[in-house]
Amino acid sequence: MEYEHFPQESDVTDRQGRDGAALHRLVQIMARLRDPATGCEWDRVQTFDTIAPFTIEEAYEVADAIHRRDMAQLADELGDLQLQVVFHSRMAEELGHFSIADVLTAVCDKLERRHPHIFGDAADGGHHLWEVIKAEERASHPDKSALSGVALALPALERAAKLQKRAARAGFDWPDIEGPKAKIREELDEIAAAPPEELEEEVGDLLFAAVNFARHLKIDPEEALRKANRKFEERFRAIEATPGFSDLSLEQMEQLWIAAKSAKGAGSEPSSRD
Repeated sequence: MEYEHFPQESDVTDRQGRDGAALHRLVQIMARLRDPATGCEWDRVQTFDTIAPFTIEEAYEVADAIHRRDMAQLADELGDLQLQVVFHSRMAEELGHFSIADVLTAVCDKLERRHPHIFGDAADGGHHLWEVIKAEERASHPDKSALSGVALALPALERAAKLQKRAARAGFDWPDIEGPKAKIREELDEIAAAPPEELEEEVGDLLFAAVNFARHLKIDPEEALRKANRKFEERFRAIEATPGFSDLSLEQMEQLWIAAKSAKGAGSEPSSRD
């Protein structure tokens, strides 16, 4: 039985034609929108800086559709994300830097280069070989730091985890989980002793330490916090629907929260304020 997700050889040419035509259409639409004389007054004045927040937002909307397993919405959100790639590429082409063709060629070259066991002569590969090749590429970059290339625009928790992973590869890491655990206690003590003007910095250090602890547990801190956010939202919405909720005392709200936890078969946070 053939898997319908993988096109047969006879379908490849038709698929390539449709894919290419659809991408070409999007590129042409963006060129028209950016036309300085006849284009859209909003699109033609945008810059990399003004579009970047939309690019980040669209990536999160893709992730949200995936989480909800909404395939129709995912197709729509992926289209919006593809538009961002074409938009940035068009602006770069207008400035003489690169085009969408350069973008696609670069990523194709990168994929083939990092999979020599598929596209080359390497006998084996996998994630280990991918990381070796990435390290070699970073070694040829002008910025020789082990931390180079960790994007500033990443969510803070995710960026902290990436910085820590890079530092760990260079040998700068706790030998076991006891180090990160002790660091959290240390940072809590420093918050307790800190003057008001230093609290933000100390809380930042605590969050960074918590990310390090999660990394040693092999837990993605960004995903863990997303799940915690969703759990809190579901439980709060449940208790918020109680008639007269706004007039309840904190103790009464706490009892509703405990009941909501029990109804969901959830874990054991000590209170709704956690």
